[in-house]
Amino acid sequence: MTLSARSRADVTAALHDIQAPVRDRLDRVATEIWRIVSADLPLVEEVNAHLLGMKGKMFRPTLVLLASAADDQPEPRAISIAAALEVLHLATLVHDDAVDHSVLRRGMPTVNTLFSHQISVIMGDFLYARTLGELVRLGDMEVLRVFTRASTEMTLGELRQLGALDALRFTEDDYNALIRAKTASLFQAACEVGALSGAARHRAALSRYGERLGMAFQIADDLLDYTEGQEMTGKPTGLDLREHKVTLPLIAALREMPAAARTRVEALFETAEPTDAQVADVVAIVGEHGGLEYARRRGEQVAHEAEDALSTLPDSPVRNALSDAIGYVMDRRW
Repeated sequence: MTLSARSRADVTAALHDIQAPVRDRLDRVATEIWRIVSADLPLVEEVNAHLLGMKGKMFRPTLVLLASAADDQPEPRAISIAAALEVLHLATLVHDDAVDHSVLRRGMPTVNTLFSHQISVIMGDFLYARTLGELVRLGDMEVLRVFTRASTEMTLGELRQLGALDALRFTEDDYNALIRAKTASLFQAACEVGALSGAARHRAALSRYGERLGMAFQIADDLLDYTEGQEMTGKPTGLDLREHKVTLPLIAALREMPAAARTRVEALFETAEPTDAQVADVVAIVGEHGGLEYARRRGEQVAHEAEDALSTLPDSPVRNALSDAIGYVMDRRW
């Protein structure tokens, strides 16, 4: 499996094929999301309309529904659970954008840009509360336990990142722990609660699959920040470097680069607002010293581990879709 240079249309078509086994139920998830977040307050409705207008391709709800159908006995409540998980995901995005003072998300203004920082913080809290309310309505303590575990891990992951005092001393173990908490925990939760809604005997396998898939997703995303331009990702190349974030490509390259190159990297991290030239220079340094290739190999290794986790599932269109989701994660360009 490699990071092939596929077009946006190709990647969109691939996701459409992955969603095919659960298309009818996925269409109902959007209606459930609106029900969960609706409130009799004009400001909330205005923010909701903006958020749901900029939502992604419903990849995480797709995982919930596919996991629930792994034994071809999906439970109807999986639709509401998938919707609740997407609301939780939206809450994390709103809070992340507020913490990072981000101005764009998927090419559209963030809540903190379009409204205010205060509204984005409170709106994130509202979405978390609505998620919990929906889980209480469903009345399944095990599903609630999985959601709260993932929420806790994501919060601790954010604090872990904020608490890193010397970014360039961030190790690969630190990185793995961070993306496991901030990204993979929600993928794992999606697959696990899906299993609890129709395929409980595969809970452990699907949980493992989701966790490995989430790790691969984040590694691929961090590679994109070095390799793709704004027209493909909706954000400028090198955004992580501009924000002084250390990800796997740089971690790997730091182990190999000579002192002179490291000095240029350190200069970027000491600059409050790095220039385009500084960012381009460090991107080139990371490529020259094996950082991109190492991250690709590591991403492919984790992707193969996700594939291995599916080995105990019965052969079916759902299993094929879960397998294809790994390729989608590795090949996506936005």
